[in-house]
Amino acid sequence: MKIIFGTTNQGKIDQVKGFLEYKKINNIEFISLKDIGFNDEIIEDGDTIEENSIIKAKVIKEFCNKNNINEIIVTDDAGLFVDALDGRPGVHTARYAGDHAPQIECINKLLSELKDVPDEKRGATFACVLTAIMPDGKIISCRGETRGKIVRIPGTMGKLTYGPVLQPDGLDRVINDLTEDELGLTHRDKAWMELISKIGL
Repeated sequence: MKIIFGTTNQGKIDQVKGFLEYKKINNIEFISLKDIGFNDEIIEDGDTIEENSIIKAKVIKEFCNKNNINEIIVTDDAGLFVDALDGRPGVHTARYAGDHAPQIECINKLLSELKDVPDEKRGATFACVLTAIMPDGKIISCRGETRGKIVRIPGTMGKLTYGPVLQPDGLDRVINDLTEDELGLTHRDKAWMELISKIGL
């Protein structure tokens, strides 16, 4: 089965492929936006990550309809909701430190805002929403969440932007330092597993 994944980030595609292969789901061929020649800028002006995910999916679907492309489309949007910051950065997570800001700048801004917050009040939720538009136009949405706390010293950089600083409840490591055996515990993993189930793969 082919899925158009609404991203030009090959690293993100590789992460999802690696996770699904680890879970023995090997029957999906991912197609990027570059593969279908989609180069348009998508304005993500929704009030929630659910709205932004749907906005992206519908724009890509319109492009596919015009170009006789008839595959499943999947888009995602994610947000980090920090209790002590009244839910910020939330829907603005990707642009919290400015458009296209490097990972270290995003993390430094977050940690700076939390520097005086005690450990017991550094709770946060990382959420991911996936929206699938099927060839017949049916829309399927799934949401996965990881509850945890923001640590003071980042773990491994790379991967998810805020993965170095969110430590899931019940674990002693941040998201970016989870082992393969712990795959399936993150917000993105949970959303993908639910989506795969709903699609029937």
